[in-house]
Amino acid sequence: MPMIDIHAVAGTFGDRHGLAQEAAAIVKAVEQVPDIAMFRQNTAAFVHELPAGAISNVDGDDRYVRVQVLTNPGALDRAKQTEVTRQLTDLVAKAAGDPTIADRTWVLLTEAVEGGWGLWGQAHTNAELAAAARAAIAKGRG
Repeated sequence: MPMIDIHAVAGTFGDRHGLAQEAAAIVKAVEQVPDIAMFRQNTAAFVHELPAGAISNVDGDDRYVRVQVLTNPGALDRAKQTEVTRQLTDLVAKAAGDPTIADRTWVLLTEAVEGGWGLWGQAHTNAELAAAARAAIAKGRG
């Protein structure tokens, strides 16, 4: 149930909602969790538009995108890390209408600490999240 944050200068993306929805779908698919409401409704992306001048490299360029994916511990093995980075970078370039922005897109993969994944007003361990998913599947809440 990752949280995805996409940061870019305002105007980089035309369809921010579509970008957010596609980013969430990509990460959910790469993570390979069951297609149940628990995961569909709690995997979300946020597109943050920053004002002009809020981003710069050493040379003063501001056409950069930062994508941060926060997951529960161990959600992405090395193959999944590589795949989600590639797919999100490709998505950003498509959404920006600029294939060269792929060279200026940073994808940061971050894991919450064990027990530090808050959902439904409670901090959960991986075991607790897995048990909640199994219970949802058993009750047919897909």
